Amino acid sequence: MAKKKKVFPLRLDPEMFKSIEKWAADEFRSNNGQIEWILAQALKKAGRWKNTPPKEEDSGE
Repeated sequence: MAKKKKVFPLRLDPEMFKSIEKWAADEFRSNNGQIEWILAQALKKAGRWKNTPPKEEDSGE
Protein backbone atom coordinates (compact mmCIF):
# COMPACT_ATOMS: atom_id res chain seq x y z
CA MET A 1 0.00 0.00 0.00
CA ALA A 2 1.38 3.42 -0.99
CA LYS A 3 1.86 6.09 1.65
CA LYS A 4 -0.61 8.96 1.60
CA LYS A 5 0.99 12.26 0.78
CA LYS A 6 0.32 15.49 2.61
CA VAL A 7 -1.35 18.04 0.35
CA PHE A 8 -0.72 21.74 0.93
CA PRO A 9 -0.53 24.92 -1.16
CA LEU A 10 2.92 26.18 -2.09
CA ARG A 11 3.60 29.69 -3.29
CA LEU A 12 6.67 30.15 -5.48
CA ASP A 13 8.20 33.05 -7.32
CA PRO A 14 7.21 32.68 -11.01
CA GLU A 15 10.85 32.68 -12.15
CA MET A 16 11.73 29.98 -9.62
CA PHE A 17 8.82 27.90 -10.84
CA LYS A 18 9.95 28.28 -14.46
CA SER A 19 13.40 27.03 -13.47
CA ILE A 20 11.91 24.05 -11.62
CA GLU A 21 9.65 23.32 -14.58
CA LYS A 22 12.63 23.25 -16.96
CA TRP A 23 14.71 21.11 -14.58
CA ALA A 24 11.81 18.67 -14.15
CA ALA A 25 11.36 18.37 -17.93
CA ASP A 26 15.11 17.75 -18.37
CA GLU A 27 14.93 14.87 -15.87
CA PHE A 28 11.56 13.48 -17.03
CA ARG A 29 9.83 14.28 -13.73
CA SER A 30 6.64 16.15 -12.95
CA ASN A 31 7.00 19.58 -11.36
CA ASN A 32 5.71 18.15 -8.10
CA GLY A 33 8.11 15.20 -8.32
CA GLN A 34 11.02 17.57 -8.93
CA ILE A 35 10.14 19.69 -5.90
CA GLU A 36 9.90 16.53 -3.76
CA TRP A 37 13.30 15.38 -5.06
CA ILE A 38 14.90 18.78 -4.34
CA LEU A 39 13.50 18.79 -0.80
CA ALA A 40 14.63 15.20 -0.17
CA GLN A 41 18.17 16.05 -1.34
CA ALA A 42 18.31 19.09 0.95
CA LEU A 43 17.05 17.05 3.91
CA LYS A 44 19.58 14.27 3.28
CA LYS A 45 22.43 16.79 2.95
CA ALA A 46 21.43 18.33 6.28
CA GLY A 47 21.17 14.91 7.93
CA ARG A 48 17.48 15.40 8.63
CA TRP A 49 16.03 12.65 6.44
CA LYS A 50 15.64 9.06 7.62
CA ASN A 51 18.65 9.11 9.96
CA THR A 52 21.05 10.22 7.23
CA PRO A 53 24.18 11.76 8.75
CA PRO A 54 25.01 15.25 7.43
CA LYS A 55 27.52 15.40 4.60
CA GLU A 56 30.90 16.89 5.44
CA GLU A 57 31.30 20.31 3.87
CA ASP A 58 34.45 20.77 1.78
CA SER A 59 36.71 22.96 3.92
CA GLY A 60 38.96 23.72 0.95
CA GLU A 61 42.06 22.33 2.65
